[in-house]
Amino acid sequence: MSVDGVIVRTAQLGGSALSQAVQRGDVGAAWYSHRPTSPAAWRAHALQVRASLDGFDWLTTLAPALAATGAAAGRLAQAAARGVVVTTGQQPGLFGGPAYTWSKALSALSLADELSAAIDMPVAPVFWAASDDADWMEAAVTHVVTARGLQTLSMVGPPTEGVAMADVLLGDLTTARAALTAACGSAAQASVLAAVDAAYVPHATVGAAYVQLLRALLEPLGIAVLDAAHPAFRAASDRFLRHALTAAAPVSEALSARTQAIVAAGYAPQVDVIDGLSVVFQTGVVSNGDGVQRVRVRVPVAEAATVAREAEPGTLGANVLLRPVLERSLLPTLTYLAGPGELAYFAQVSPIASALGAPAPVVSPRWAGEVLDGDAYRALDRLGLSEAILRDPHAAEQHVAQRLLDDGISDTLERLRVAVDAQLRALRDSVDGAGAPVSHDVIAGLSRDLTHRIDKFEHRVLGGVKRNEIDAMRELACVRASLRPLGKSPERVLNLLPYLARFGVGLLLRLRDASVSHAQALVHGTRADS
Repeated sequence: MSVDGVIVRTAQLGGSALSQAVQRGDVGAAWYSHRPTSPAAWRAHALQVRASLDGFDWLTTLAPALAATGAAAGRLAQAAARGVVVTTGQQPGLFGGPAYTWSKALSALSLADELSAAIDMPVAPVFWAASDDADWMEAAVTHVVTARGLQTLSMVGPPTEGVAMADVLLGDLTTARAALTAACGSAAQASVLAAVDAAYVPHATVGAAYVQLLRALLEPLGIAVLDAAHPAFRAASDRFLRHALTAAAPVSEALSARTQAIVAAGYAPQVDVIDGLSVVFQTGVVSNGDGVQRVRVRVPVAEAATVAREAEPGTLGANVLLRPVLERSLLPTLTYLAGPGELAYFAQVSPIASALGAPAPVVSPRWAGEVLDGDAYRALDRLGLSEAILRDPHAAEQHVAQRLLDDGISDTLERLRVAVDAQLRALRDSVDGAGAPVSHDVIAGLSRDLTHRIDKFEHRVLGGVKRNEIDAMRELACVRASLRPLGKSPERVLNLLPYLARFGVGLLLRLRDASVSHAQALVHGTRADS
C-alpha cells in the first residue's frame, strides 16, 4: 500500500533451501514442535504454556530486564495475570540495524493482537534484544540511501571478538550520525532523531543504545523490549544454564544426531556444530594491550560439569541454539516469530530441549515487508525500467545507456557525413575542366570545413549524451539503492530510520497493518494473501 509517497508491501521471506522447504511444509515435521492452526488449538497451547511455568512469577523476576513503560507495561501485566506472550528478536545493529528489525517487532504486535481476540486471553508482544551477542560486524554497520546511491554507515572500531555488545562502547559516531541526518532529508521529524541522540550518547555501549532506541519507538505501540544482557536476566537464567552444562554430553549427542539427519535429508544445517563444545558460553576477564575485557567463550563438554559447579553467577550465557529453549523456560512464550535463518536453525533446537527435559519452543515464520520510497518508483518509470530488471547486477545500466543512444543521433550523423561526401564529389565533378569557376583546392577546403563543423557538432552532442548518462546513472544508483540494495530485498539492507524521519513514526503502524493478513493466516491455519 502507498501512503504519502511511501510504499509498504508484503515480500517473500526467502532464506536457504532448508528454510524455504520448512516454510512450504515439505520437510521438518519431526524436527519442530507442532504449531497450532486454529484458535481452539492456540488456546489449548496457551493453557499448556502457562501451566508449564508452574507458578513462576516471570514478570517480577524479569521486570528490570524489561523495564517496560506505558502501553508495553500494561500488556505485560495483563499477560502475567492470565495470558501469554509472543516473542521475536534480533541482535544489535547500528541505529536499529536493517528494516527487518522493525518488521519482526510489528509482526509480533499484529500476531499478539490477532491471538488475543481469537483465544480470549491477553497476549503481549515481546522483542528479545540480544545485547549479549558478540557479532561486531552485524552491530557495526548499517546502510542508507543518499543522492549518490547506497551509503554505508559504520562504527569506527576497533572491531571486537568474543565481546558482548553490551560491553562494547560505541566510540565516535560523529560521521555516521551526520550521514544518517543527511539521509533523513530536510523534513526530518525531530522525534526520531531525538530518540537516536538520546540513545547513542558517547559513552553508551552498542547493546544499551540499541535497547534504548527500540524502547523509545516500540513501547508506545505496546511492544516490550527485553535486554538479554541485563543482570536480572542473567540471574534468572543461571539455574537453567547450569542444568544445560550438567547435561552437556547428551545435549551434544542429540544435536549431532539431528544435524546428521538434516544433512542426510539433503540440506545444509543453519548452525555448524563443533564437536567437543557445549551450547553454553562463559564470560571471563582477559587482559589485552588496553587493559582487560570481558570475553565470551564456549564451554567444552569435557569441562562442563566443573564450570556448572564453579562458575560465578551471571557469567553464563546461551548460544543461538540454546537461547529459544532458555526463553521458553523463563517466559510464557506461545510462539517465536522467526526470520528465514532462524526458521532453519530451529530444526536443531528441539533435540536440545528434549535432552534437557524442557518444553520445546514453537516457531512461526515472521511477516516480511518492504518499505519503499515512491520517488524511486517514479524514477524507475522515467528511466524506462521495470523493477524486475534490477535483479540483474548490470542489465539496468546497460538498458539505460542503450536507451540514451537509441535516439538515432549517431546514425543520422553518419548518414549526414555520407551525404555530404557524395555531394562534394558531385560538386567536384561538375566544376572539373578548363574554365571552372573555382579550383579543386576551394572544394577541398569546403570539405574540410563541413567535416570540421559536423565533427564539432557531434562532439557537442556526445557531451550532452554523456551528461545525460551521468545524471541517469546517478538516478539509477538511487533507484537501485532504494529498491534492490546490494542485490537484496531492502528489508534486509536498509536502515528504516530515514523513512520514519521523513514519513513519521506512524509508518510503524502501517507496517503493523500490512502484517495483519499474515497474522490471521497463522492463527487460522490459512494461506496469507501476498
